[in-house]
Amino acid sequence: MEAAGVSVLFLRLRGKEQAAEARNRAQFAIDRLFFQLCKGQLPKILPTGYGHAVQVLDARGRVLSSTRALHGRPRMATFVPAPGRMHAERTLPLPGGPDGRMTVRAVSIVSELCRHQRGRGPLLIYLAAPSVPWYGSRRLAMAAAGASVLVTAIAVVGAYWSTARALTPAEEVRKEFAEITATDLSRRVPVPGHQELKALARTMNDTLGRLEVAVANLRHLASDASHDLRGPLTGIRTRMEEALTHPEEADWPQAAADVLAGVERQQAIVADLLTLTRLDTGQPLRLQRTDLADLVADELRGRTTDRIPIASSLRRRVMVDCDRLLIDRLLANLLDNAQRHANDTVTVTVTAQNSTAILEVTDDGDGIPPDQREKVFERFTRLKSSRDRDPHGSGMGLPISRQIAQAHNGTLNIETHPQHHTATCFVLRLPLRSH
Repeated sequence: MEAAGVSVLFLRLRGKEQAAEARNRAQFAIDRLFFQLCKGQLPKILPTGYGHAVQVLDARGRVLSSTRALHGRPRMATFVPAPGRMHAERTLPLPGGPDGRMTVRAVSIVSELCRHQRGRGPLLIYLAAPSVPWYGSRRLAMAAAGASVLVTAIAVVGAYWSTARALTPAEEVRKEFAEITATDLSRRVPVPGHQELKALARTMNDTLGRLEVAVANLRHLASDASHDLRGPLTGIRTRMEEALTHPEEADWPQAAADVLAGVERQQAIVADLLTLTRLDTGQPLRLQRTDLADLVADELRGRTTDRIPIASSLRRRVMVDCDRLLIDRLLANLLDNAQRHANDTVTVTVTAQNSTAILEVTDDGDGIPPDQREKVFERFTRLKSSRDRDPHGSGMGLPISRQIAQAHNGTLNIETHPQHHTATCFVLRLPLRSH
């Protein structure tokens, strides 16, 4: 009896492991199909693997794509995931599994991820694979049946059940985490009462939260960047079509100048995107010892022909460790912004206080209301006054500048000027170089 009990437990354990492996293979196949769907429209005949049979249905239940064996056949199942769920699984009498039965998984894909597919509606994926019996396989069952009597059968049974009870919370965490995919990063794993598992679950949930924010930011960035790039591209095309419609009457030098302006705007947007990518991915800075006053003076020497004059008060020997190219970019963004909004003058000052280097860029314009000061640092956000003065801006200059400051362990904020309360004063604070 002891040997029979151990054999049954062993077979059940192996059956669970093989079932888990089968679920993992099925999830891998679904993830691969999902990423292929994100790249473009699916082919009529899908590649297969691990013996899976796959069908992709549109919102009306029509089969859009399938593996070769199911091509031209009707949908393999009619059940769908319950409301609020993305997955559902049933065992159905289909050819291919033990005793003609197969495990069928249904996965719902939201419409936002199906823009390349016909209809642009939510899709439904059916994936069928041979069912794994509780004993794993017949060969394994026959081997276990012929195994010798285990002397420590009772101890093994007791250890198995005690371990199973101890690992039940871990299994619940694993099951929930296995169902979380790139299509739904808002879900979180349960936090068990066990101290070590509690810390693990919280770490996993924190990681999922950061990943969800990163994916949301990436989608938002791609959407907004596409919108901003489309504007100058449309302008270039319209200008060229007008000139080509009446080539004899067209002012070709002016048309070329207009097209060049559109290209330069696109180039500026692409440069901003490359800078954001460098900052977002945490690429190392090329730090060098720099006198902040010299850096500002070099920038001002190249702006002698600007419409708005720039006054400066630069304290020498304010030394910082910085990436000169990035700090140059930050300063240029602040000066461009100040000159767009100034009435008569822009002022730049460099000072030091305690262990902090301070750079201020102030303009005498109408100022920014206090409740709008943080909003200007959001990507692709432009206030009405900014759109009126520069309708072709991208709204990325100030967000990039703040990220550059943060990458240098510094800060960039809008503060109230002590003498001119209505002026806009951008204040950059960086750590002074340690001697």
